[in-house]
Amino acid sequence: MKYLHTMIRVKDLDKALHFFVEILGLKITRRNEHPEGKFTLVFLSTGEVDAPEVELTYNWDQVDPYTTGRNFGHLAYEVDDIYETCAKIQSMGITINRPPRDGRMAFIRSPDLISIELLQKGKPLPLLEPWVSMPSVGEW
Repeated sequence: MKYLHTMIRVKDLDKALHFFVEILGLKITRRNEHPEGKFTLVFLSTGEVDAPEVELTYNWDQVDPYTTGRNFGHLAYEVDDIYETCAKIQSMGITINRPPRDGRMAFIRSPDLISIELLQKGKPLPLLEPWVSMPSVGEW
């Protein structure tokens, strides 16, 4: 058995792609338009060979936001430097909902309120301000 992808439903495909591609740095691996079913599928990955993918499902006629149980729980990505990654993401206007106070883990949210867990590769980094003192914000 091989893990292939995780699917999440998105209300605004352009906003979701901006978040996952421009802010998180994922790569679009393929895009499929299905006019007969009125939906679009966009697959994203880290770009590594055989990397699992995230499938963004955009239903053209969806007007209301999806409920949390309808879209998903969270995605997790390993990063080389949790502090550098969070600073970069924060500089792009994204709220760090759960700062990396422990040098190891942070959470942010996509435009569709999907929680994204960022995990430090290897051992936690030494504790560092302003992250140590930064409170959690909202849900994550």
